Amino acid sequence: MYDRTTYTLWHSLIGEPVVGKLANSGIVLNRHPVTVTTWAEWLESHPETTVVDIDTGYNRRYLDPKETGSAYYEYRASPKAMFPTFTVDGRIPEKDNVVGISSDNESTAFPVDVIIAERVINTTVGSTALVLIGHPETGVVGAFERGELEFALGENPREVVDDSGVIWTATDDALNSDDGRSLPRIPARELFFFAWVAFFPGTDVYTGQ
Repeated sequence: MYDRTTYTLWHSLIGEPVVGKLANSGIVLNRHPVTVTTWAEWLESHPETTVVDIDTGYNRRYLDPKETGSAYYEYRASPKAMFPTFTVDGRIPEKDNVVGISSDNESTAFPVDVIIAERVINTTVGSTALVLIGHPETGVVGAFERGELEFALGENPREVVDDSGVIWTATDDALNSDDGRSLPRIPARELFFFAWVAFFPGTDVYTGQ
């Protein structure tokens, strides 16, 4: 991507300027977590939200990528990237969706289908102890710091229970407990495996419990 002020080219994965006026400036963009969900679930939690109209004025259908005829259907359905990939790593298919997390020069790729299958994953990357929560219908709910706590699945997809029996609810910003505590959400990256491994070639790959 590029900015329209200096026309500097930015790397969208690491948030750093790579070509142009701001290259080597030391500027790094802040990363924010993104929520993967359905419109119905989002609207229930955020009834006053503003939505971008799908009628863009262009003959391109920005619909669910799994829906035939959508802008990215053919690319999503193909096992191959649209351009050559130079980092060879055959542990999982190159276009598997993963959640990538890095901390203290260590990194791990968590396949999205494994997160959704296991629903709750307590793990550590570098010095960061975290919990990943997967929603069976909408996808990954998020990755959160967990401190010294261990979590198990609660009664609904956005609830987990710690080892003391306290219920925590995953929101867009944090993991909040019934007794008033809060654990921050980690701005993890969800992307194709080949993109993650290109920048973290020594990455671990979570294969499930």
